[in-house]
Amino acid sequence: MQLWKWVFHLVLASSLFLRHLSQNVIAQTTSESPICSEQDRASLLGFKASILQDTTNTLSSWTGRDCCDGGWEGVECNPSTGRVTTLQLQRPDSDRDSGLYMKGTLSPSLGNLRFLEVLVISGMKHITGPIPESLSNLTHLTQLALEDNSLGGTIPPSLGHLPLLQTFSLSGNHLKGQIPPTLGNFRSLVQLNLARNLLSGPIPLSLKTLQNLQYLDLSCNLLSGAIPDFVGQLRNLTFIDLSDNQFTGRIPISLFNLASLLDLSLSHNRLTGNIPDQIGTLKSLTSLKLSGNQLTGHLPLSISRLQNLWYLNLSRNALSDPLPAIPSKGIPSLLSVDLSYNNLSLGSVPDWIRTKPLKDVNLAGCKLKGNLPIFMRPDSLSTIDLSDNYLVGGISGFFTNMSSLQKVKLSNNQLKVDLSEIKLPTGVSSIDLHANLLVGSLSAVINSRTSSSLEVLDVSGNSISGQIPGFIAGSILKVLNIGGNNISGQIPVSISNLVELERFDISRNHILGSIPPSLGMLLKLQWLDLSINGLTGKIPSTLSQLVVLRHANFRANRLCGEIPQTRPFNVFRPVAYAHNLCLCGKPLPPCK
Repeated sequence: MQLWKWVFHLVLASSLFLRHLSQNVIAQTTSESPICSEQDRASLLGFKASILQDTTNTLSSWTGRDCCDGGWEGVECNPSTGRVTTLQLQRPDSDRDSGLYMKGTLSPSLGNLRFLEVLVISGMKHITGPIPESLSNLTHLTQLALEDNSLGGTIPPSLGHLPLLQTFSLSGNHLKGQIPPTLGNFRSLVQLNLARNLLSGPIPLSLKTLQNLQYLDLSCNLLSGAIPDFVGQLRNLTFIDLSDNQFTGRIPISLFNLASLLDLSLSHNRLTGNIPDQIGTLKSLTSLKLSGNQLTGHLPLSISRLQNLWYLNLSRNALSDPLPAIPSKGIPSLLSVDLSYNNLSLGSVPDWIRTKPLKDVNLAGCKLKGNLPIFMRPDSLSTIDLSDNYLVGGISGFFTNMSSLQKVKLSNNQLKVDLSEIKLPTGVSSIDLHANLLVGSLSAVINSRTSSSLEVLDVSGNSISGQIPGFIAGSILKVLNIGGNNISGQIPVSISNLVELERFDISRNHILGSIPPSLGMLLKLQWLDLSINGLTGKIPSTLSQLVVLRHANFRANRLCGEIPQTRPFNVFRPVAYAHNLCLCGKPLPPCK
């Protein structure tokens, strides 16, 4: 034991000595480090000069002679040489909708930062113009990310001459043309992201050389042709997203050789043929998205072997009956399933869906019949979509024990019940029951218990009666659609409490009285439909405050007087004001 203690103290003393020595060396190095290269400083100032506006206020820190002293935000240098190695100007994702941006172009002077290893200029929104050809001079680059700007033109083929590049991302710009074949020169590339641009043409054959590639995202472009077989030969791939393009042909069998693949998304293309039975070989797969294609045939039974799959979306294809008899222990990790809008006639919800502790169940347009299903683990459900089916009953007790429910969509069925019999879970945020046979009063769903959580309510196209209830302060309702019912009474003055409201539709009811001026206090309102009621009086001038309004309809009421002569009211089409008593002023004839 004494020997062990002696060794311990010796090691401790040695480590303290080494730490003290290293701190002295770092301090000495720092004190003697040269100021940044004059060439690099000039290159950075060239970039700064091309930025006409900087609301991030980052570039205001670029002052003085030494760009390597730590004061130039986003700039890092090699302390022993004074050469710039990193330029990283990145707006956080959490600020995506903020007023932070840079406006200008990318200066070709960036190509003079010859020792640059990391170049990231992302999320600046208003940087336009082309990608400078001079960036091909940056042969030390390992990371090049110019994401979420407004860059245009084509991808310079000369960028393929960056031998050390590991990350290459140009996503979220306005780039067009084809993917340059020279990108196949990136032999060290681990991540390739060209998503959310206007790129066209096929995936170039030269990309088959990217044997180190782990992440491939070409989604949201105009790419076409077949998905090439060589993608399945890039054995290190863990993430593939080719969604929202124009790819045709079949799903390549080679993709199912990718033993490490975690996420596969081929949604919203024009793919045909069957889902290959080899899908069951993707043992690591956690997410499979094939929605919005033209896939036919049956869902293969082999899918039940995917032990790690938690997200499955096969919606909007032409898959047909029967579904496979998936055993109770099949797809054990499944949390979210979407089979909506295929050629399925399920009749009832399959047991392998009904008995699992799922978070999201989407079976819209699957020809479900009879009463609403009874889920064995209702407490786990967060989202349910059983719309566009033939369900007739069982809604009064449907929500029992659904303590986690956020969104429910049961629209376009034949559900008949009084709203007062529906016991909604606390915390539900979106309810869509439109086009059913519901009766009763709105106060059963619009009340003090739901006001703090309910954001979307659509009960249009039913037989609901009574009056519009009053709205209390603090409501977060964004969408209220009660059109096409038998609702009477007046629009309550307390409508002004719905300060978050973006869409308000009370059309095709029996609502009387005047339009309350307080409606003009809903400054976020984008959609307003008061048509086909019995409203009287004028359109209040306070509605001129609704400057973000995109759609308004006052048709077929008993309104009179001058239409507010401000945008957008005086530029809506005349049909929006037709069939009233005596409305006048633009876009209708002038008032007398």
